Amino acid sequence: MAAAAFEEIVEDFEFLEDWEDRYRHVIDQGKAMEPLDEALKVDATRVHGCASQVWLHPVIEGGQFRFDGDSDAMIVRGLIAVLRALYNGLPVAEVPKVDARAELERLQLNDHLSAQRSNGLRSMIARIREVAAENA
Repeated sequence: MAAAAFEEIVEDFEFLEDWEDRYRHVIDQGKAMEPLDEALKVDATRVHGCASQVWLHPVIEGGQFRFDGDSDAMIVRGLIAVLRALYNGLPVAEVPKVDARAELERLQLNDHLSAQRSNGLRSMIARIREVAAENA
């Protein structure tokens, strides 16, 4: 169960045969995001466990979950964009039910990320799930 925006990324990946093209596509997703306001880049929004600097700012409005984020690493910024596509707009109670690992496997990301990047991705998912569970 994924948001429609994530399904678009899955479809895009189906047309990109080479992993380098997919990698560039993830980076382009990150470049297309609005930067996170500097005032929101504080310890409370920082995700620990990532090799690079990562900030996630969740917002729950009208029972809907969304978050903005940023990173100092281009690929991680792209991964944030992918996670935003996966989760943004879902009812907050549905967020913890998303099998992020299975959804991301559809993109074959786990096969091409370093161990540090994979750990960071898991940390971001854990933070998203934690915030949603606290607000469900």
